[in-house]
Amino acid sequence: MGRVVLVTGVSRYLGGLYARVLSADPEVDRIIGVDVVPPPHDIGRSDFVRADIRNPVIAKVIGSAGVDTVVHMNVIATPTSAGGRVSMKEINVIGTMQLLAACQKAPSLRRLVVKSTSSVYGASPRDPAMFTEDTGAKVLPRSGWGKDSVEVEGYVRGFSRRRPDVDVVMLRLANFVGPGIRTALTDYFSLPVVPTVMGFDPRIQLVHEDDGIEALRLATTGTATGIVNVAGDGCITVNQAVRMAGRVPAPVPPPLVGVVGQAARRSGLADFSPEQIRFLSYGRGLDTTRMRRVLGFEPRYSTREAFADFVRGRRLTGPLSPDRVEAAEAKALGVVHGVTTAVMG
Repeated sequence: MGRVVLVTGVSRYLGGLYARVLSADPEVDRIIGVDVVPPPHDIGRSDFVRADIRNPVIAKVIGSAGVDTVVHMNVIATPTSAGGRVSMKEINVIGTMQLLAACQKAPSLRRLVVKSTSSVYGASPRDPAMFTEDTGAKVLPRSGWGKDSVEVEGYVRGFSRRRPDVDVVMLRLANFVGPGIRTALTDYFSLPVVPTVMGFDPRIQLVHEDDGIEALRLATTGTATGIVNVAGDGCITVNQAVRMAGRVPAPVPPPLVGVVGQAARRSGLADFSPEQIRFLSYGRGLDTTRMRRVLGFEPRYSTREAFADFVRGRRLTGPLSPDRVEAAEAKALGVVHGVTTAVMG
């Protein structure tokens, strides 16, 4: 008999994409998609159940369906999509606590997969070049998604101790990019003028939405356990990304970055949280050895290729877009060649 998988957050973009991909897996007999609102997109052959993971009723859903695998996708990254920071924390932390309480009571449960984030490592000038899964944060996230995810991981570790018979895997995914996903980072690089931190050009590592979803599928149907970093190969700097997106960089003195971030949040242009600003100041790199050895996953897209696909998908153009730069370079080379030919002749 195949797996019975329950997926939380199925009405969000990544949750729906994951449900569609999992629907094609012959090892999975049934998929139950859970969320508080009906999904606005296709969720494959998943059965949708309208339920709030903050409510103990989730235990009845797991028990009545004989769920053996729970995939927790409903950890929200931005407060704007959750109705504010208070609601976001309730969904992320309280929701996870209730879900784990339900999982603890479920005798049928054999596997728990949690979509975590590399934001748990924080960002600081004392960070290593690459974070391994065993490397602790030099400066723990003090707010937002990163802080919530640190708490979520703590509760998951507690669950693992109480239910040693359940295989638990947590994927610390790099920032998602791609043609369809919208995040605080994709909004940032879509701004016509992109504020950068003056004097800083940090390295960032990304994961393409398709690669992140495939890693989650492997974590669901495979045998990997423990914590696994997931990211595309290589890094790009913030200024390189700005140029690839054809945007105009606007260096902001560090003392004024917070003010600019608050103005951007109030205007609804982008979600500049303090943790996002730290990330754009210091960056973050991930060691992905366990991704290959334990999870058995090889990403299709490097960080640069993932960002390039995001640029194509969003049709980002501007005065510095790659096609215009290449056209200008070709024109300049043509002029130089013409002048050289005339002089030599």
